[in-house]
Amino acid sequence: MIVNYVCRHCRTFLGRIDSAAITEERLGFHSLTPAERRDIIAYNSGGEVTVKVICEHCSQALENNPELSLLANPLQ
Repeated sequence: MIVNYVCRHCRTFLGRIDSAAITEERLGFHSLTPAERRDIIAYNSGGEVTVKVICEHCSQALENNPELSLLANPLQ
């Protein structure tokens, strides 16, 4: 399984897991609701998974400027 992690706001590539031993259960995906899965996880036709998380830079920007969370795309 190949899992790519990208920032949901700035789209910075944060990392990749490429291992046959990795499962969705080991990554904790099974504990997400269906709505959370749709929002956070994307699957492509090549079998890769993209997980949208928040990078440290965007997290700090939102923490320092909470009003940004009211915008649809606050950090693009």
